[in-house]
Amino acid sequence: MELSDVREAYDRIKGNTVKTPVMTSTTIDSMTNCHVYFKCENFQRVGAFKFRGAFNTVSQLTAAERKKGVITHSSGNHAQALALAAKMLGVKATIVMPKNSPNVKVAATRGYGAEIVFCENSTESRVAVANELVEKHGFILVHPYNDYRIIAGAGTAALELIEEIGTIDYIFAPVGGGGLLSGTAITTKGLCPESKVIAVEPENADDAYRSLKADKILPSEYPNTIADGLRTQLGDLTFEVIKKYVDEIILVSEQEIIDAMRLLWERMKIVVEPSGAVSLAGLLKKSKVLTESTTGVIISGGNIDLTEFFESYSRQIS
Repeated sequence: MELSDVREAYDRIKGNTVKTPVMTSTTIDSMTNCHVYFKCENFQRVGAFKFRGAFNTVSQLTAAERKKGVITHSSGNHAQALALAAKMLGVKATIVMPKNSPNVKVAATRGYGAEIVFCENSTESRVAVANELVEKHGFILVHPYNDYRIIAGAGTAALELIEEIGTIDYIFAPVGGGGLLSGTAITTKGLCPESKVIAVEPENADDAYRSLKADKILPSEYPNTIADGLRTQLGDLTFEVIKKYVDEIILVSEQEIIDAMRLLWERMKIVVEPSGAVSLAGLLKKSKVLTESTTGVIISGGNIDLTEFFESYSRQIS
C-alpha cells in the first residue's frame, strides 16, 4: 500500500466527508516551543476520523456484498462510522459492541439505524461474536482497522493536513489497532520523507509499544485506560506498516491524557475524547526535542459522554 491508494480514497470519499479544520493555539505553541497544527477529526461526521475509512470501504463493495449486509466489532467510533456509511449507501449494518462501550457511542450507533449485538469486554469476545454472525448470516466483515481500505481512508486526514500547511517535521497520532497510525504514516512519509511519525499509546494499553520491541504482535492484556478507542491490539497489516514507517511510540499516563483533554478544552474550546487527546499528551511529553519544528497532531475524535458534567450543573439549579 502506498500514497496513491490514499489519494484514490480521498477522491472516492471527498464528496461525503467533512474537510475538517486545522487549528492552532499560541498557548500550546509557547508551551512546546514549536508550531503545532491540530487536524481536528472531532469535527468529522460521527465525531471521529473513522468515517473516512468506513465510507471508503462500503462504497467499494459489490452489489452482491451490499445485499448481504455488513458487520463489525467496535467499542464506538468505528461502530458509528460503519452504521452511518451503511445507512447512506443503503446497506444493512450489524455492530458487535462490548458491554462497557460508552453510552453516547451506543446511542449514536443505534441512531444511525444499525442493529447492535453486545459482547463481553474483551477483544477475543468481540471477534468471536462477529465471526459467529458472519458464519450464520453471511455478513461482510468490515474490520475496524486491519483492512487496506480502512487504512487508506484514515490516511486522508493527514493528506488534508499536509496539503493545507505544507511540509512538516513531525506528526503525532494515537495508536490502538493501528489503522489511523498506518494511514497517517504512509501519507506522511509519501509527502514528507524526512518527517518523523510519532505514535502515542496509553501506558495502560501498551501492546503496540511491546509488539514493536518484540518484533511480533503481542496481545492487549487487560487494557485499563480511559482511552476506550485504544483498547484494541494491532492487526497483521497495520503491524507491518507501523514497523516500516513509524519512527517511535511514546507511552502516556492516564493523568497525562486527562491533562491534554483539559488543555484542549480550556485553551482551544474543543471537546476531545480521551483517545483523541492522547496525541497531544505525547507531544507535550516530547516537546523538549521539537524546538522550532512544524508539528502536526491528529485529534482522532470527540465522542465523550458529558452526561455527568451537565447533570452536575442541573443539580446546582434544582
